[in-house]
Amino acid sequence: MHQKRRPGEVRDAIINVLLAKPHGASLQEISRSVVDRLGSVPASSIRSYLQLNTPGLFARGDRAQYTLDESFLRPPSPAPAKKLENRRKPLRYGNSLLIHADCCEWLRERESNSIHAVVTDPPYGLFEYSQEQQEKLRSGKGGVWRIPPSFDGAKRSPLPRFTVLTQTDLRQLEEFFYAWARLLSPALVPGANVIVASNPLLSHIVSGALARSGLERRGEIVRLVMTMRGGDRPKAAHEEFTGVSVLPRSMWEPWLMFRKPLEGRAQDNLRKWKTGGFRRPSADKPFGDVIVSSPTRKTERLLAHHPSLKPQAFLRQLVRGVLPLGEGVVVDPFAGSGSTLAAAEAIGYQSIGIEKDGRYFDLATAAISKLSKLRSGDG
Repeated sequence: MHQKRRPGEVRDAIINVLLAKPHGASLQEISRSVVDRLGSVPASSIRSYLQLNTPGLFARGDRAQYTLDESFLRPPSPAPAKKLENRRKPLRYGNSLLIHADCCEWLRERESNSIHAVVTDPPYGLFEYSQEQQEKLRSGKGGVWRIPPSFDGAKRSPLPRFTVLTQTDLRQLEEFFYAWARLLSPALVPGANVIVASNPLLSHIVSGALARSGLERRGEIVRLVMTMRGGDRPKAAHEEFTGVSVLPRSMWEPWLMFRKPLEGRAQDNLRKWKTGGFRRPSADKPFGDVIVSSPTRKTERLLAHHPSLKPQAFLRQLVRGVLPLGEGVVVDPFAGSGSTLAAAEAIGYQSIGIEKDGRYFDLATAAISKLSKLRSGDG
């Protein structure tokens, strides 16, 4: 007896298999991968679906290799964005623009070569920002979020427990970032930097997805910061194993560094597109890939109560560096509390933020101006 599946589940699995194999796969390879993802699926069902949708959704090449049709991979024509409940009006503040929208839908409508840099701290595992998990976080029940106890009278910020993510969650994470990067790429100018905050446990998955999309990996920027992750003894056996840390105490945070391929040499790209490198802090000091940072201070957390808020002192250094000539538009597709936009505003850059969650949009609406006005070192 075959397992009951939701409508389109086999179709989506086939598409995701071929997204991961841009050079094509045989029927046997596709069938094995679909079974790995979904469990038992008749090979005849997969064969029939491929045959019925070729040409169209799929293309069949030499040696019976199937690929996704070019029309599927091409960015869609502009279409109305999906309606969000209680859609907010865009917020304009100084050089920044905040938009209440799904970033993938927004990217589908962007003009080619209109984004000069991306700096973003996305939902690492997607699951922790689902409606169910966000409601648990806001009610203090935790769910996937670990609510640390107060320490020395200080209330510590919640942390997502990435160790609870299943293989399905991890696969969905990879597929999401691959699709997101494919939508982003046409809107980027050649040489545009794409800086994506990550986590040591998941950075390899996100990085692999971005690299498969065609973006060039350029290394990582290390935010050198002591966090509350790791360092604990075995749960319920801390007295037995007093000298053991199950996971090393985290003292750094990776920010993945990618760019859209250059058009010609670096100097050619800089002249034409104003991109293709990083802005130096000074004439005698290069931009470095390690930025010393403190945890986000209480002053900022009171202005923008977001679980993943990063400090302005760190963000301003990073945002300033991504436009090598100080010209262009910085975009944060997962704007959250608007901290990236606030950093860009403090520097004098143009920026656009996209936020899907209405509550976080409202938070950013109030926070951007306040965060941007903090003096360097405030908090």
